[in-house]
Amino acid sequence: MKPRPILLSLLIAGALATTGVVVVSADNLHFVAPLESGEEVQEPSVISNAAGVSTMRVSRDGAALNYRLNVANIDDVLFSHIHCGAVGVNGPVVAFLYPGPTVSPNGVLATGAVTEADVIDRPDSAACPGGVSGLDDLLDKIESGDAYVNVHTVAYQAGEIRGQIK
Repeated sequence: MKPRPILLSLLIAGALATTGVVVVSADNLHFVAPLESGEEVQEPSVISNAAGVSTMRVSRDGAALNYRLNVANIDDVLFSHIHCGAVGVNGPVVAFLYPGPTVSPNGVLATGAVTEADVIDRPDSAACPGGVSGLDDLLDKIESGDAYVNVHTVAYQAGEIRGQIK
């Protein structure tokens, strides 16, 4: 069962309201990743009412990617990551958004900042062409649509909800 569009719209609206107006400029980049089970790439397919949204903003000095991750209708969250990977491709983890412990939130799962030190270097691969070796590379992947967020749970350890970062 897919999440109701109104729920996802409310989650996105709420998340954007807490981070400000989405404006894209060279020194103030904002991104969003709507999360739903239908975006997960695995067999068997994930069937869940869970939904979420991750909003991200590059700091003015470019030294961090500040984020907020909201979720709803999800139980036993293990962790959440940013992965390198295009739509429909499962790729390697490049940054943690929520490292644990196991929780069942309904609202904010995590807030924080990804810095150069938080990025997990990944070599060039079919799932992550060109690889990732730092925050600038991660931001390039995000801007090109080749990065996604997913939330892993006890029931769906490979990921219960996922969304490309746009």
